[in-house]
Amino acid sequence: MRRTSLRTDRLLVIGAGPVGLAMADALKQRGVAFDLIDASDGVGGLWRHGVYQGVHIVSSKKSTAYTHYPMPAHYPDFPSSTQILRYLENFTHDRDLGPHIELQRKVVRAQPLADESWQVRFDDGEKRTYRGIVVCNGHHWDRRMPRYPGRFTGGFIHSADYREPKQLQGQRVLVIGGGNSGCDIACEAARVGVSCDWSLRSGYWFLPKTAFGRPLTDLPIWNLPVFMQRIILRALISVFIGDYRRYGLQKPDHKLFERHPAFGTDVLNYLRQGRIRPRADIARFSGTRVHFTDGSVGEYDLVVAATGFNNSIPFLPKGLVSIENNVPQLYGGAFSHAVKNLYVIGAAQPRNGFGSLVAPAAKLFAELIEMQDEMELPIGYVLKEQGMRLPTTPLIDPGAARREIHLANWTLWMFKKQAQKIAETKPRPPFDPSLYEFVGDEDGPVAVNQ
Repeated sequence: MRRTSLRTDRLLVIGAGPVGLAMADALKQRGVAFDLIDASDGVGGLWRHGVYQGVHIVSSKKSTAYTHYPMPAHYPDFPSSTQILRYLENFTHDRDLGPHIELQRKVVRAQPLADESWQVRFDDGEKRTYRGIVVCNGHHWDRRMPRYPGRFTGGFIHSADYREPKQLQGQRVLVIGGGNSGCDIACEAARVGVSCDWSLRSGYWFLPKTAFGRPLTDLPIWNLPVFMQRIILRALISVFIGDYRRYGLQKPDHKLFERHPAFGTDVLNYLRQGRIRPRADIARFSGTRVHFTDGSVGEYDLVVAATGFNNSIPFLPKGLVSIENNVPQLYGGAFSHAVKNLYVIGAAQPRNGFGSLVAPAAKLFAELIEMQDEMELPIGYVLKEQGMRLPTTPLIDPGAARREIHLANWTLWMFKKQAQKIAETKPRPPFDPSLYEFVGDEDGPVAVNQ
């Protein structure tokens, strides 16, 4: 028999990673009742089970730590995954979040009801009805796999499946993709593999992790306008790295920050040593052979696809939160215009560490969530009517975001008044949950919002 319960006095926070923990702390500080769940066996999200052995963060401990909870002084500038996990566990303990947490609980459906409360079903069949849901399920779990003609008959894994150098040892490895994971795995394959080739579809921006003896993310440039950040960083690239083509790489075909840059120069050093061989984009697979677009051919035992992840929220009804170009279409970075009491937080990525933004953002979101109870319209609907644009990129400019958060904190009272006026002049029809139903029956497949 399925268990059911009403918890309409509280919110459900889904995901106990860095963002979910920050949101839980912010709600707790404001006295907002909530439950915090995670499908894993502990807090930490990606840092508990989703990273490979020996990985270190690419942003500094200063820019990664919560602004109100610094990392220990003895941590290095770029802590390991083990240290980050310990930091998050200590934060959970010190902020007394443990009593709110339920582990190994997976949400399979979250359905808005007519009164815009939310019925949630878990994988064990239990149902609960909550006042609202705060989705912090992260974006490094739904693997994006590359598609090329032909079939590769050797080993083929996504970077999310890579855990330790033993997987690469004695292998002829081809790494696809130029992000931070691609760089790290290519370097590891250069150390322990028979050979390592690195296929890039286009040119990427590679930034040094340090400059002038300091972590790059700690330099006082991130509050400057983006065009000035680009000028300064291109000057640093010219000094510390030089022309990427000297390493056998393509020239970037996009402006800096239009896509996520990679931090670190280890991979460039291995290129100059000949331990990593750059390759063009893949044309097709043929058994264990890979044909590239420049006409060259290579033979491999293992292909590692460091090709990123899809932004997805599989437990929501189809169409409730649309995703375009892998960017959830949310106003203010968190709010749906269609329904109240749905908050999707952490879908975007700050360019220089999550801590400096997630803590002040969580505090602001907690205030808005509390304000939503006094508003007739969804926060996202009000923002839409005010002319706010939807995001076009998953990357956040940290300086601009901090300024927006600061301004919003000073103008919340004005926002509330404007929401009341919009409710009077542009009322919304009553919410109709039948417009957002799942495909299939009660126990059938859920709809995925893609």
